[in-house]
Amino acid sequence: MSGRTIIRGGLVITASDELHADVLVEDGRVAALAASGTPAAEAFTAERSEMGAPPPGGWGRVIDATGKYVVPGGVDGHTHMEMPFGGTTAADTFETGTRAAAWGGTTTIVDFAIQSVGRTLREGLDAWHAKAEGNCAIDYAFHMIVADVNDGTLKEMDLLVEEGVTSFKQFMAYPGVFYSDDGQILRAMQRSAENGGLIMMHAENGIAIDVLVQQALARGETDPRYHGEVRKALLEAEATHRAIRLAQVAGAPLYVVHVSAQEAVAELTRARDEGLPVFGETCPQYLFLSTDNLAEPDFEGAKYVCSTPLRPKEHQAALWRGLRTNDLQVVSTDHCPFCFTGQKELGRGDFSRIPNGLPGVENRMDLLHQAVVDGHISRRRWIEIACATPARMFGLYPKKGTIAPGADADIVVYDPHAEQTLSAATHHMNVDYSAYEGKRITGRVETVLSRGVPVITGREYTGHAGHGVYTPRSTCQYLN
Repeated sequence: MSGRTIIRGGLVITASDELHADVLVEDGRVAALAASGTPAAEAFTAERSEMGAPPPGGWGRVIDATGKYVVPGGVDGHTHMEMPFGGTTAADTFETGTRAAAWGGTTTIVDFAIQSVGRTLREGLDAWHAKAEGNCAIDYAFHMIVADVNDGTLKEMDLLVEEGVTSFKQFMAYPGVFYSDDGQILRAMQRSAENGGLIMMHAENGIAIDVLVQQALARGETDPRYHGEVRKALLEAEATHRAIRLAQVAGAPLYVVHVSAQEAVAELTRARDEGLPVFGETCPQYLFLSTDNLAEPDFEGAKYVCSTPLRPKEHQAALWRGLRTNDLQVVSTDHCPFCFTGQKELGRGDFSRIPNGLPGVENRMDLLHQAVVDGHISRRRWIEIACATPARMFGLYPKKGTIAPGADADIVVYDPHAEQTLSAATHHMNVDYSAYEGKRITGRVETVLSRGVPVITGREYTGHAGHGVYTPRSTCQYLN
């Protein structure tokens, strides 16, 4: 057990409140909060000194957070550790990826187990448990990618919901790999309407995109920038609209992942205005990067190939507005890193062979704090979209996503004034480039507790593989 910790003098920020408070942690959970300097806060220390002889290992630690923020550990609801894709595998293992997440102030990830066509959901889930168990520095949970909808799969969905895997991802993209047609999507949505699960949708018209890919390659358009040009914003919007209407027919909720285009945001906004249980996430790459990056010369643009793709800069305003108006509710990373050397390079001469994905699990909390500094969002909205809402969306709240009595002591002491420059030379993700190389930002993680255990201590890694535990989830808490 982690014993007893007092975090003193910081500004505690949650999705709903800001309070100068001391936080008492006991046995891995938040035991109490008390306004700094009050008798209640002083009692945290006084009580400790009056307990007589300390137990083995002492009474624990006092962390001075004066001048710092004390925020909940981040919940990243969209990561792909060790994911096979395009003939290679994502560069971060569960060990390296969760260690990097901890460095960035994220204390829970929800990764994606993959069903292969012709195999069961259970086989896919067991394979991902085997990859993660004993290797994670922070706590983790799983979504399930459903690639093969059939009668057996639908029955398995019920069983997985009962045991805490309560969300299922489907793809309107990647024909021949993960793709589901409208009938398969409808059947899975109908099942989720019955069992309480949440369908997560990669909304792009993959059939039409494949035609545009082949036409572009036939014209000799092979550079990375054409990846963005063929995956058109209108085809993201069309698929988003179709997914929303299929969910409406099924009477099911819908969560659209990695929204990148202003036209897709408009579809979500319209559906939410109609009162439909439709939710959307975006990712830092769509908020901070653009097609300018995809067009970088000498194949450098390959570093920025992901799907949905980066969009022209003018789309960013709609994404920020969606986050402020709650038409977008979550910022996740879609962390799926492939090294430039030897992995991204598989697509030299054919952009369609570039593995899709960006590294980012370490950068999300910092980039969103920079959005606070830049005036895009408030401090509490930062915590809402990065911690509290993903925890509620995926059935982890209030165990995760907040600082309140009874919650897991997943806590970050954050220095809002420290300046840093993002770089592959200093990050901890197992990838040879940074998507944000050279970007100067304000704010930096100083200390991170995971269930009361310090995993980052004053900018030193003090965690270990195997500390993180699998965390079953309840159903989406916006639907109860």
